[in-house]
Amino acid sequence: MNDVLRTDFQKSVAEYWNTNQQDPVNLRLGEVDGLYHHHYGIGDYDPSVLEGPEDTRQECITEELHRLETAQADVLLDHLGAVTAADRLLDAGSGRGGTSFMANQRFGCQVDGVSISEYQVGFANRQAEERGVADRVRFHFRNMLDTGFETASRRGVWTNETTMYVDLFELFGEFSRVLEHGGRYVCITGCYNDLTGGRSKAVSRIDEHYTCNIHPRSEYFKAMAANRLVPMQVVDLTAQTIPYWELRAKSALATGIEDPFLTAYKEGSFHYLLIAADRV
Repeated sequence: MNDVLRTDFQKSVAEYWNTNQQDPVNLRLGEVDGLYHHHYGIGDYDPSVLEGPEDTRQECITEELHRLETAQADVLLDHLGAVTAADRLLDAGSGRGGTSFMANQRFGCQVDGVSISEYQVGFANRQAEERGVADRVRFHFRNMLDTGFETASRRGVWTNETTMYVDLFELFGEFSRVLEHGGRYVCITGCYNDLTGGRSKAVSRIDEHYTCNIHPRSEYFKAMAANRLVPMQVVDLTAQTIPYWELRAKSALATGIEDPFLTAYKEGSFHYLLIAADRV
C-alpha cells in the first residue's frame, strides 16, 4: 500500500472513497442498469419525469439522471478516435468501472483501470466477473501518477473527473509515457476560470466536499504542452451539464452540493471541459 499511497493527501482521498461505500447517488444510479459511474451528466433532461405519479416519480428521476451520466461517458468515448479490438486503453481513476465497461463493449478492446481505492477496485473487478469480461477489463490498485504499465503500451487514456486529485504535470508526464506515438488522451473535468482570479466561494465548497483540489483551466494546457500532449479538440460542456444539476437538485438523491455547482457554473467561475489531446 505504501507504494501506491505516497502522501497524506492521497491517503485521505483513498480513505474518502473506501469509507464512502454506500454513497446513495452512485449506487442508486448504477442499479438502473448495472453500469456504475463516478461522474456527472450532460444533456437536457425530460421534464415529464417531474410530473409523473408520486409513487414512481423518484424512480423516474433516478433513471433520467443515470441516462445523462451515461451520455457523458459516451461523449468521452466519442473523442478517443479510432480504436480497434487489438488496442489497449487505460481508465485513470476508474471508480466502479462504468466507463471501462462501455469502452470494452464499444471497441472490443482490452481496458485497464487504476484506482487508489481498494474498495472501488474490488467492486469493479466483481462487476467484470459478473459481466463475463474479466479477461478483457481489469482493475488495479495502483496510482495513476505511476501506473506501472509498459511505455508506449496504450492507444488511449482517459480521466473522467479525476484530475483534481493530482499534480497535472506529473500526471500528464505518466500519460505521455504510456501512450504510443499518436495515441489519444481525453479528459473531462471541472476547472476554475482563470479570469476570476482564483477559486470562488462556490468552487471552494466543491473542493471541500470532495476532498479535492480543483485546478485552473490554464493549468491543463500548460501541463499538456510540457508533456508532448497537443490538444486537438476542446469542448466547453458547462451549459450542457447544468440541466443534470438542476434535475439532481429536485431528486431524493440531492446531497446539498448541487447549489454550489449550479452557482459556480452560472456565475462563470467554474467550467466543465472536455479536452482531447494527441501524444506527439
